[in-house]
Amino acid sequence: MRIGLDVGGTKAEAVAVDDDGDIRARVRLATGWGGEEVVRTVIAAVHAVATDASIDMSAVSSVGIGIPGQIDAATGRVSHAVNLGVEDLELAAEVAPVLGVKVRVENDVKAAALGAYALRGGVWGIHPHGGSMAYLNLGTGIAAGIVVGGELWRGTRGTAGEVGHMSVDPVGPLCRCGQRGCVEAFAGGGAVAQRWGRPGRFPVLDVFDAADAGDREAIELRAGIAQGVAAGVRILVLTTDVDVVVLGGGLTALGDRLMADVRVELAASAAASPFMRSLRLEERVELLPSGSPAAALGAALIGAAHNPESEEVLAHG
Repeated sequence: MRIGLDVGGTKAEAVAVDDDGDIRARVRLATGWGGEEVVRTVIAAVHAVATDASIDMSAVSSVGIGIPGQIDAATGRVSHAVNLGVEDLELAAEVAPVLGVKVRVENDVKAAALGAYALRGGVWGIHPHGGSMAYLNLGTGIAAGIVVGGELWRGTRGTAGEVGHMSVDPVGPLCRCGQRGCVEAFAGGGAVAQRWGRPGRFPVLDVFDAADAGDREAIELRAGIAQGVAAGVRILVLTTDVDVVVLGGGLTALGDRLMADVRVELAASAAASPFMRSLRLEERVELLPSGSPAAALGAALIGAAHNPESEEVLAHG
């Protein structure tokens, strides 16, 4: 049995995955703030999902953790995970002795990319046709994970897929990175909420609803979201030529409302350019099904693939 965790700013999701690649159990716990609380949350989530799967910890062969921040995948060190109150944490070294199994740690978006690849039927590390996929995470921020031939493509310094800070409009809104007109400044949930500036639990949903009601500011923000997401899709296809771009993250809860806007934006660029039309971008973008545990599943894949006691690779979700 393999266990994978997706540790986010408010919740941690854990899945238990059996030898056939099927998810046997899935639990969610509130995430604590700060390094000590993150460690406690991880340990509690592992035990909770093992209990739900009716297995003893002795049956767990590996644990993988997907978590925000800068990750040293070789050591399991997490740094600059600001949404968790973590500046520097040797996460793998802290939890592995308590759990008694090998623990691997990966950035949450990269883990989600592998999970999305598996959910679409891909086999990590084994693909006879060298298929490729980009996972574009639309959350508080914007980032992507890229899977080529069944393997994560990290780039020279591990920054492959950081499309959120590609500027697509030099006179666009100011981004937190200091540039103007970044993809994230248009479509990141945090940036949209800040520009909207009105109280509400789900600011991006409020923007869409207000736009439907004719609010001019909301209409402009909603158009910017579509512009930013479409730009992210174009960047990923033009730079990596992946087979498909899968959209995931909190904003995708908008479902067809978001996709309809993005497809209109992609169609407009196709209509204006024979070259862009030849890329058939509208056919190469899809939504991750709502509620899919992509990051937790991907973390389980990472933990299993690096488990020295196992040569198996999980084939599906």
